[in-house]
Amino acid sequence: MQDYRININYAKALFLLAGETGQQEEVAKDMRLVNSVCAENRELNVVFNNPVIKEARKVAILTDLFGERVSKITTLFFNFVVRKHRTVNLRGISGAYLDMYRESRGIVLSQFTTAVESDAEMRELVSKVIGEYTHQEVELVSKANPQIIGGFSMEFNNNMYDARLSSKLSKLRRSFDENVYESKL
Repeated sequence: MQDYRININYAKALFLLAGETGQQEEVAKDMRLVNSVCAENRELNVVFNNPVIKEARKVAILTDLFGERVSKITTLFFNFVVRKHRTVNLRGISGAYLDMYRESRGIVLSQFTTAVESDAEMRELVSKVIGEYTHQEVELVSKANPQIIGGFSMEFNNNMYDARLSSKLSKLRRSFDENVYESKL
């Protein structure tokens, strides 16, 4: 719970600062990059969590990783986060910032999962359907998961539409476990 509050408070500070300088969109792009890099690199999170590594080294790592790819305001924010010993929270802060950004712009985040990688036409169709249902702009995250065998699942606004073949087989298996044809005399 404490990390959640830390993430929200730092993200809110960055969001307000970006709003005052008119750079919310640019910082949102930076936070998407930070979030994806932190999610993909377990070693980076271990380094950020290590208290033995000096602040200057952590700033150098962030500069090497992101350097010219992020805005000046994001670079200054990195320095602030390192000084406050919150680099371990960088992924959570970036996620909280993106949530605030989406909420302020009326964008709904949707996750679309299929057994195989979906093509652009399918993603466009799913975005359109979700947009018509929610009356909001849609940011679609598409991923492939071969374990679902076939079909798809969609998640948005705490709703889930489950059309996965694996879940249908699981329901069928459970229904066979129930013997509904047994005489109840």
